[in-house]
Amino acid sequence: MKVTREQASQNRDRVLDVAARLFRERGFEGIGVADLMKSAGLTHGGFYGQFASKEELMAEACARSFDGAVNTWTKIGGRATGNPLAAVMKGYLSQQHRDNPGEGCVMAALGADASRQGSSLRHAVTVGTRKLLDLFTTFAPGRIKAVKRERALVAYASMVGALILARAVDDEALSDEILHAVAAALPGAS
Repeated sequence: MKVTREQASQNRDRVLDVAARLFRERGFEGIGVADLMKSAGLTHGGFYGQFASKEELMAEACARSFDGAVNTWTKIGGRATGNPLAAVMKGYLSQQHRDNPGEGCVMAALGADASRQGSSLRHAVTVGTRKLLDLFTTFAPGRIKAVKRERALVAYASMVGALILARAVDDEALSDEILHAVAAALPGAS
C-alpha cells in the first residue's frame, strides 16, 4: 500500500522527533537505524526512503532539537517578569532538565559526540548554536551589543558545562551543588 505525501511527511516528522530524543538519551552510536525506526513505529526499510544516511538523520534531528530549544526559551524569556536570561537559566540549570536528557539541551547531551562527526552534523550544530546565542544576546542585560553577546556566550557555555558535570557525577548532592553554584555565578542570573 502506497502512503500519501501527507502520511510520508508525518512519518518523517515522527522519525525526526524520535531520533532527536533517542540521540540525546543514548548518543549517536547508542542506537541504530533499525531500533530507531522501530521506536518510531515504522519499518527499517522505510528509512532510506526518507533519509540518505544516518548522518543526515543525525544532522536533521539536531537541527530540530535546536529549533525546539529556541522556541521553548523564547517563550520562557517572553513570559519572564524580570530578566529573561535569568528565567532561561533557572529552567536550564534545574534538576528536571538534568534528569531528562532526551527532552533537554542537545549540546549538553551530544556536544562531545558532535565534535567527532561529519561536516553536515557539525554545520547543523553551528547553525543551532548561533540561533541560541542570538536569542540569549537579546535576553542578556546591558545596552552595548558586544557586551550582551559576551554575556550570552558566557552564560550558554557555563550552562552547558554545568549540566554535563551535573549529569556525570554519581552524587546527587554534588550534582545539585554544581547547578546551584553556576546559576548563582552567571552574569545576568539575578
